[in-house]
Amino acid sequence: MKAVALTHYLPVDNPKAFLDVELPKPSAAGRDLLVSVRAISVNPVDTKVRSPKEKIEDSPRVLGWDASGIVEAAGPEVTLFKPGDEVYYAGDITRSGSNAEFQLVDERIVGFKPKSLSFAEAAALPLTTITAYEAFFDRLGIDRDGADAGQSVLIIGAGGGVGSIAIQLAKAAGLVVIATASRPETESWVRELGADHVVNHRQPMVEQVRALGFEHVDHVAIFNDMRHWETAVELIRPQGAIVTIDDTDLPMPMAGMKMKAASLRWEFMFARAMFQTADMIEQHRLLTHVANEIDAGRIRTTLDKVLSPINAENIRAAHALIETGQAKGKIVVQSF
Repeated sequence: MKAVALTHYLPVDNPKAFLDVELPKPSAAGRDLLVSVRAISVNPVDTKVRSPKEKIEDSPRVLGWDASGIVEAAGPEVTLFKPGDEVYYAGDITRSGSNAEFQLVDERIVGFKPKSLSFAEAAALPLTTITAYEAFFDRLGIDRDGADAGQSVLIIGAGGGVGSIAIQLAKAAGLVVIATASRPETESWVRELGADHVVNHRQPMVEQVRALGFEHVDHVAIFNDMRHWETAVELIRPQGAIVTIDDTDLPMPMAGMKMKAASLRWEFMFARAMFQTADMIEQHRLLTHVANEIDAGRIRTTLDKVLSPINAENIRAAHALIETGQAKGKIVVQSF
């Protein structure tokens, strides 16, 4: 099968950062699906894994943790899918990735692709959807079906891939969304996705949020890094919670959190698959739920740019776009 892989961890401007290779086609066993990959999406996690380091792989390593495609074959223990089913998924960071013609993935972390979306539109969604969904409904304990309607959430990094789907999930749950954006195009993007208010994260945010009438917010989601930690601590309500997705070397002073009896909660969407948790099937359920919401017209894809075909040149171009830090929505590469 065709694949895009690496052996050396190189800067994105190095032409050898990715290689077009031929690898053996895998076979499905156990609860694995063998998926014929039709489109993939690139995320910041891809660029972090690829980032320069001394390590050299003995055999080509395939990255990629966002895909849509068609089930080619199913292992003998599979019960949720059959060959021919159209699916979308993020996969497992400990296994070979989606930048290949065929990929093995455990059925419990796979969802049925939204019927109303193309493969490219669907590939934009899985990793960010799982991240945002788990952040809100599993980590912060917000009720998905509207019992917490009217509560406020500040989404820091709202214009990126996770933020773009998070805005929509929050609005579907009835929350008042305060989104951050610093450029006219990202401000327009987050408003289009449903944000009620927009503040500029390149200017003091506490004053901006309070000028909107919020002394505190009920929830804070940090979907970039911890540069805005002190702002989040100042704005979170007493006994509230902050969820974040990125590890950091920046300081996270906890005195303000202690005084408010507030909580810090981490979201890592690969945790269920990595540790084979008893509830890892929840990712299948949430992806299928969101697919139904999309087909009902309540949530839309976050796709912004499509490159074609899936090859080393276009994967490298997608990584370069991500590394600018200026991307809005998702970048997808489709078709071998």
